Amino acid sequence: MKDIFEWSRVLFNDLPEIFLFEVIFRSVIMFSLLLLTLKIAGKRGVKQLSVFETVIIIALGSAAGDPMLYEDVGILPAITVFVVIILLYRMITWLAAKNKSFEEFIEGKTECLINEGRFSITTFKKESLAQDEFFSELRLKSIEHLGQVKNAFIETSGEISTFYYDDNEVKYGLPILPDLFNKKSKNITSNGIYSCSFCGLTEEKIIGKATCTNCKKDEWVKSIKTTRLT
Repeated sequence: MKDIFEWSRVLFNDLPEIFLFEVIFRSVIMFSLLLLTLKIAGKRGVKQLSVFETVIIIALGSAAGDPMLYEDVGILPAITVFVVIILLYRMITWLAAKNKSFEEFIEGKTECLINEGRFSITTFKKESLAQDEFFSELRLKSIEHLGQVKNAFIETSGEISTFYYDDNEVKYGLPILPDLFNKKSKNITSNGIYSCSFCGLTEEKIIGKATCTNCKKDEWVKSIKTTRLT
């Protein structure tokens, strides 16, 4: 039985030390090939990658990694994998350019999450983006409440793009600052303007309980009407 900490095995896995030079050679070849392949595929930032392109990157990384390290994985089969992946990439992007339905299937499509200061409920339910995560994205854009936002879209890359009301057009809206949003309640304790905590519907309410006419939920948050500080 081999010792648990048999250092020659731990460090070299019973391979000769000279194999390190082969690892260096393999790494240089595969790294250069990966750079060349990504150059051919086109330049996009990591945050701009669609699901399809992310799969391509993962496949390329896997194909490049094994030949760098393992002596029983040849470089030529890995290069073949690279060629097949880039040909598939080119073919799929060509088909996507020719067929809108296929493009939406592969890349997804831009969806409206906020329209006129309120959630587009059906769209938001389809997306995997949780409300807390979405609010966090908006706060990073210096947004305090939904009344500042005319439209917000989730792009195919997963990024959130927002369009704002001018300061003189800002409306009362659902606060997304944690200390205000967490005060949501089923009991309206004073007359005023409130927003549904689920869909953002904003209306004048009186003391008591109320059900949202838009989403049928019954939790409300006191609305605010501050302008954005940029």
